[in-house]
Amino acid sequence: MASTLFTLHPRAGLAASRRRLPLALPTMALGAALLLSACGGQQEGQGAGGPPGGGMPPAEVGVVTVEPGALPLVTELPGRLEASRVAQVRARASGILQTRLFREGSDVRAGQPLFRIDPAPLDAALASARAQQARAEAQLAQARALLARYTPLLEDRAISRQDFENAQIAVQQAAADVALTQAAVQTAAIQRAYADVTSPISGRIGRALVTEGALVGQGDATALAVVQQIDPLFVNFTQPATEALRLARAVEAGQLANARGAGEVEVVLDDGTVHPQKGKLLFSDLTVDTTSGQVTLRAEVPNPSGRLLPGLYVRVRLAQAEASNAVALPQQAVMRTPQGDHVMVVAADGQVSQRTVQLGNQQGGRWVVLSGLEAGEQVMVDGFQKLRGNAPVKPVPWQAPGTPAAGSPANAPAQPAAATR
Repeated sequence: MASTLFTLHPRAGLAASRRRLPLALPTMALGAALLLSACGGQQEGQGAGGPPGGGMPPAEVGVVTVEPGALPLVTELPGRLEASRVAQVRARASGILQTRLFREGSDVRAGQPLFRIDPAPLDAALASARAQQARAEAQLAQARALLARYTPLLEDRAISRQDFENAQIAVQQAAADVALTQAAVQTAAIQRAYADVTSPISGRIGRALVTEGALVGQGDATALAVVQQIDPLFVNFTQPATEALRLARAVEAGQLANARGAGEVEVVLDDGTVHPQKGKLLFSDLTVDTTSGQVTLRAEVPNPSGRLLPGLYVRVRLAQAEASNAVALPQQAVMRTPQGDHVMVVAADGQVSQRTVQLGNQQGGRWVVLSGLEAGEQVMVDGFQKLRGNAPVKPVPWQAPGTPAAGSPANAPAQPAAATR
């Protein structure tokens, strides 16, 4: 079957395109108008949601609100623990050490037997002293009997006055010999008691310094062990004398008050833990160390559990004064310069200004501000890198690291991720 081909004449095609052109132009114009309208609406929406004038929004900075109150000025000082009582156990009787009666490192009580020295030589010495005493007492009885016989004979002039006086003197000498032998018996008894070496105080005993079979007390009092009383303990610490005088002058001038609970101390260990029992200040030394300019203080710390040991390095927190209208700020909020200490304060209109403040000491990782701030002011803590000249900022409450934000508790369940189209 033969196919038929249709050929369009050039003039006929031109006429057809001219007939379609008026219909295509209105359609293209309508699409362009809709596109411009959509773009304009989107720009209007962005302008409505952004800042006035279409500029950048103010930067957010973390702030804390100033709330003045009474704050104790706590001083943290280095110190070392020391046993409240230390006794060296020594052998006061000579002989061979027979037995050790305690467990090394254990707690002992006053009067508890610790060592036993061979008592045989001491028993013999005590028996000899008692025999000497008996002999002296017999001689005294003989002298008194002789004097009793001489008394009536002197009245009858049967003996001379000289013989009677000699009898009196013999009685006195015999009485003196009895007293001397009594003292010797007492000394021998004391030496015999020294054969059982006891603890002079209650406390914790260390290792034995001698072993069984050693000859002790021969010529000197041999050291056998050391007992230390560790409940309570002493903590000795030092403070610069200039700082102590400055605080004392501030209290006298009325700038600071005596701290409530003054005299109480806290002991902080190397790992940062605080001893649960508080101590009390005993005294402050009256002499300043000429080499270091430090004054020594001592406190007594309860140690019922025995966990604190003598010689341990600790830090002592001591409240020596109290500021009545002070503020505690995070350390990063304070800028320390040679010209002074400053903070950045955010006004109600978002403007940031620098403020000079007077600082106390640090406590709990915060600076104590004594003056320079008013109640209700907002102090910047972070966001300093966001400051741009005089541009205002938006203050938001600062949250310490590790602290959950308001309305977002740390233990809240995680929210599911949004579905992606």
